[in-house]
This record gives sequence, C-alpha cells and structure tokens, in this order.
Amino acid sequence: MGPSPITARTRRQSYDAIVIGSGPNGLGAAITLARSGLTVLLLESRDTAGGGCRSAQLTLPGFVHDICSAIHPLGAGSPLFRDLPLSEHGLRWVHPPAPLAHPFDDGSAALLERSITDTSLSLGQDQMAYRRFMEPLVPNWDDVAKALLDPLSLLHYPSAMVRFGLLAIRSSRWITNNTFVADRARALFAGIAAHSTLPLEQSPSAAIGIVLNIAGHAVGWPFPAGGAQSLTDALVSYFQSLNGEVLCSAHVTSVDELPKAPLVFCDTSPRHLISIAGHHLPSGYVRQLQSYRYGPAAFKVDFALDGPIPWRSKDCLRAGTVHLGGSTAEIALAEREVWQGRNPERPFVLLAQQSLFDSSRSPSGKHTVWAYCHVPPNSNYDMTSRIEAQIERFAPGFRERILDKSVRPPALFEAYNPNCIGGDVNGGTLDWWQLLARPALRVVPFSTPLAKLYICSASTPPGGGVHGMCGYYAALAALSK
Repeated sequence: MGPSPITARTRRQSYDAIVIGSGPNGLGAAITLARSGLTVLLLESRDTAGGGCRSAQLTLPGFVHDICSAIHPLGAGSPLFRDLPLSEHGLRWVHPPAPLAHPFDDGSAALLERSITDTSLSLGQDQMAYRRFMEPLVPNWDDVAKALLDPLSLLHYPSAMVRFGLLAIRSSRWITNNTFVADRARALFAGIAAHSTLPLEQSPSAAIGIVLNIAGHAVGWPFPAGGAQSLTDALVSYFQSLNGEVLCSAHVTSVDELPKAPLVFCDTSPRHLISIAGHHLPSGYVRQLQSYRYGPAAFKVDFALDGPIPWRSKDCLRAGTVHLGGSTAEIALAEREVWQGRNPERPFVLLAQQSLFDSSRSPSGKHTVWAYCHVPPNSNYDMTSRIEAQIERFAPGFRERILDKSVRPPALFEAYNPNCIGGDVNGGTLDWWQLLARPALRVVPFSTPLAKLYICSASTPPGGGVHGMCGYYAALAALSK
C-alpha cells in the first residue's frame, strides 16, 4: 500500500506531533509544541487556515467580513497570545473609543467604556453601584484571566478569585437584581452575560458576563485590523517561523491515514473525534463523547452599507460592538425562548461595526456590519428580517443603506466549520457540568484513553472564545508526560 494522500503531500514521513484543525486552539497547540522544539504538522481541511477565525468578501468586492468570530476581548487578553510576538507577524489590534454600546428606545445608550468611571456616567442612579461592582475586580484581570482560562488551576490565584467566585456562581438575573436598581445598568450587564448563550436565570451566565465586563475595562474589546483572518495569519506566520508545517485542503477521515507521529491533537468537536478515531477508543469513553451536549445556534447576517448605521443615539458610533435588545426583560425573554425551541420574535442581536474604525474593511464611504442572534440548534427559520427590524428599531433608515447582504444560518455554520454542531459556535453548552467535565469526565480533560491522542478544541477547558488556551493546555498536558 502506498502513502496516504496526506503523507504524499508532506515534507516528512514522520513528525513529533500532528495537529488536526487550524482554529485558534489548534494553532495554540501547534505553536506550544513547536516552541518546545518538536517537529509539528498542522492539518486544515479548508483551503485557508483559521477555523472560526477567518475573513472573506462575502457581499460585494472590497467589503471584508468576518465569517465567524469578530470581536476578540479574550484574544487581546489571552495569556498565550500576549506572550507571542504576533505584532512582528502582522497583527495589529484596533481599539474603538468605546468597547460596547447598548441603545434604548428613548434614543439614549449605555456605554461600556475603557474607564470604569466613564462607564458609570452613562448608568444614571447606578453610577456608584457599578463602580463598587467593577473596581475590585479589574485590577486583578491578569490573575483572573490566568485562572479562568486554566480552570484546573483556580486555587493558584486565591486572592483574585474570592470576590469573583462569590459573584460568578450566580445567575445573571441574580447579579442584575441584587447589584443595580435601574434597568440601564441591568440591561448593559444582561447583554454582556447573554454571550454565554445560557438563559439569564441560569448559573454560570453571570461568570461569562463578569469576565467579558472586566475585559472591557482591562484590555478592551478590540478586533484585528484587516479582519479576523489577520490574527490567524499572524499565528500561522509565527508557527512557520518555528519550522512548523501547515497543510491546507487536507481532510482527515481517520487518524490511520496520518503520517507517523507519537502525538496527535484534534481541534475538533467530540462528535468528529469519534468519527476519525472512535474505532481506537473504548466504548465507555465514546459513550461519554456521544452524550456531550451542544448549545444554541447562531444565525448571522453580514451587510454591505452605503454609509454608517444611522443610530438614533450617536454614542453608538463610538463603539465597535452594539447590543440590540432593549430592556433586561426583553433580552431574558429572547434567550429563554431559544432554549424553549422557539425563534424569538425580537431576538437579542450582537452587532459589530468594524469599518467605522478600520478603513481596510470597505471602500471609502461604505461600511460593513456583522450581526447575529441566537436560535435553537439546527433552526431553519430565516431570522434576517427580525435582525434587520431590531437594527432599524434603534437606527431608523438602516434598511435604506443596505447595498447587499450575506446570510449564514446554522446549517451553513456547520457546513463551513464542522465543529459548529447544529450551528453552535461556542463548542458546546457552557453549564456547570460541561465546564467541569468537558468533553468527558477525566482528570486531564484533554487526554483520551488512547495515550497518543488529545482533544484541544473549544469543547475542552476553558471553552469557547478566541484565546488559543484549549490548545495551549492540551499541549502542556502532553509535554508534561
């Protein structure tokens, strides 16, 4: 038998390690292994690296859209990425004047500013409550980030984690009801917590909200100049500078077709780990992977516009991210309906307007908009008009500025990136059990019963987000043996 199609295209017949999947976590693993002196092959089934961190001209020529991830607070705050010389490989973070705006029906908006004091000024009677909430947490960002992005080492940072932990075990609803008295501050936090895709009445939705809220003050909510692909390109360039090898258009159907290697890392969902390696794994472990639960899906629309969004609140033009959901009750209802299997009539919309601050994203005078909402897994309902209605609600005249649009329902997310099961872009439900036993109940969650095989996707700790830490810790686990 001759070499497999993959082996026939590689520079070597064997490697110290092979990584399947080139998303941020696959790249995190590959870079960590290469920095340790190992020969590493990185395989990507698509024709470009990046997984959920890629960009393309989805609408009209000259309009650059982020296909999946767009705003990267955890990328800018990632202990791994911050330790890499990515600026030398072309990465430049763009920081809008304000990380986030949350408009209301009265034409005003609450703003998450880099300054805690400035943020509090947009929160009316909750100014001091917000400062009391955030000021003790933000100075500990580095320790909190290290602990949360390595859930196995929470006890290493006790001073930073005590106050955070007492709040993080709560639901978002508990935080909003017990911290603030008015809906401006409550809605601002509820929108941030809704990134968890959990019902806001459920813990640990508060933990996700607090982490992203702290990050807004400590590192911002920036995005890569030129598109999310720029972060991937910088990571790939640095990996290659370490003599790492990248092979795209290399679809792996079985681990048996790989070149020889004593270590194999899979930046894949548990479902696809079974597909390519299940025949080597014990039935009990396979059953655990089969029971892994995936979360709500994303329905996304990218717009090419003839001008900036005509926000009623001009403060929204200062923010890279805008949350469209109005009141706390409305956001909570929309997220609850998703978990009840319904497509919300008034969805909570997460919107990014990168071209306001990055002229490389669109032709002069034109703009791009990235917007999505949560829907039930595998939903086939077209949410385009509902997303547009939510934008129009806070920006009358928005529809008249649309030149073109690109719609990506859950099925297209999964077709584009097989890790997005049912359209879930977070790598699985983020409830307490799946934070602690992710993707299966094991002392080292990245390991499998097959000694050479590791899983390093967002379905492992610390979970979803563009930070690379799942791959980093998986590589460290293997290197420590």
